[in-house]
Amino acid sequence: MARAIMIQGTGSNVGKSMLVAGLARCFARRGLRVLPFKPQNMSNNAAVTVDGGEIGRAQALQARAAGVPPHTDMNPVLLKPETETGAQVIVQGQRLGHSEAGAYQRDRTSLMPRVLESFSRLCTRADLVLIEGAGSPAEINLRRGDIANMGFARAAGVPVVLVGDIDRGGVIAQVVGTKTVLEAEDAAQISAFAINRFRGDVRLFDAGRDAIVDRTGWPCLGVVPWFTDAWRLPAEDMLDIASRPGGACKIVVPQLPRMANFDDLDPLASEPEVTVEIIPQGRPLPADADLVLIPGSKTTLGDLAAFRAQGWDIDLAAHVRRGGHVLGLCGGYQMLGKQIDDPDGVDGRAGSAPGLGLLDVTTTMQPRKTVTLRDARALPGGEVVTGYEIHMGDTQGPDCVRAWLDIGGTPAGAASADGRVMGCYMHGLFTSDSFRASFLKRLGHRAQTHYEQEVDATLDALADHLEHHLDVDRLFELSRAPLV
Repeated sequence: MARAIMIQGTGSNVGKSMLVAGLARCFARRGLRVLPFKPQNMSNNAAVTVDGGEIGRAQALQARAAGVPPHTDMNPVLLKPETETGAQVIVQGQRLGHSEAGAYQRDRTSLMPRVLESFSRLCTRADLVLIEGAGSPAEINLRRGDIANMGFARAAGVPVVLVGDIDRGGVIAQVVGTKTVLEAEDAAQISAFAINRFRGDVRLFDAGRDAIVDRTGWPCLGVVPWFTDAWRLPAEDMLDIASRPGGACKIVVPQLPRMANFDDLDPLASEPEVTVEIIPQGRPLPADADLVLIPGSKTTLGDLAAFRAQGWDIDLAAHVRRGGHVLGLCGGYQMLGKQIDDPDGVDGRAGSAPGLGLLDVTTTMQPRKTVTLRDARALPGGEVVTGYEIHMGDTQGPDCVRAWLDIGGTPAGAASADGRVMGCYMHGLFTSDSFRASFLKRLGHRAQTHYEQEVDATLDALADHLEHHLDVDRLFELSRAPLV
């Protein structure tokens, strides 16, 4: 029978995803069959699974750390924000529909059986299931009907390790305060705590650690120093997106409000000769860019309107006139065309909008969602690329005659006559070392890294880091067989 343990945090973005990935690698190296699980996730950075669905990218990274292919059961509920108050709801990998926040809070209890079903299936094929919470159990205003933190922990009968983030300050209050506000039954699920992202001499926090133990009665599993190579792993949350200084090749990325699948940037940021600069709203696109990369978007029409509101359409046109290159991926590809039609309101309100007009193509939004893994060859060089598509729309037009991908004998993508403006639906292109090298060569620069090897080496380094600073053996001892 599988054992299970849940990592919850005192808040969002305290490093839960990274810790679970590192622990997955730790236990997999010990010969255990490890599977990750997150009952409910909220992210527009999704991954496509072997069973034809989508999950949060953090769970895909955790699966990779465990040495297993990602599966929809690893993240049965995925919320993909589309507006300030609403999100697309993905259940067991498939699009269920759109829900406003208030309605979702009322109805989410109905999803608990699906969550437990997925968890139960994982338990049948694992020695250890590592569960990641969402946000914080201290958000007691969200406790009723909870499926992401203590609601799940109690329903499944799994122990919890609570993680605090000392880098943001007030970590004693984070941990002690969490126990203070929790119901007694919820607090009883917590078996231990850990402190993450410490900078400096960890011995300086000995008194702080002891104060938490005295006030909570929970043992401390360790104080984990800041892991400096965390940026080398795919980011899950927009909060983690940051410019990466490097070399002379300058790739500029406008920060769209609903950016999606921005892990496309990670292999580029890993290159020593490449600087990836994220441009926030309120700043113009720099005039010295080699490439402007427009990433994927959860709401293409909304992000296109935001792009224009910033005046970035004017900056982009000037960039092209200066001889600069442009690449649009997925939603960014749709924006580069002449027009986007949405007759059924798939992207929001029904209607049409002019695109940026840099590619002679037109996109029609469609209710059917494409979610699939892809193997392709880049044209004309024939470099092998692997990736995935997640989109709702079909793009056609004269510039598609200059397709630059071959997917199983079918041409894909589009390019301008001079080849300096390109777009496609395929994510993950730049993980291919040969394609990335060919692409950067066109910009006058060279590739130097072996990206996939670098990710695995970073996961190993993260596991070593946790083995040294966290009581991994004690954490395993705290795990137990769940009730399901």
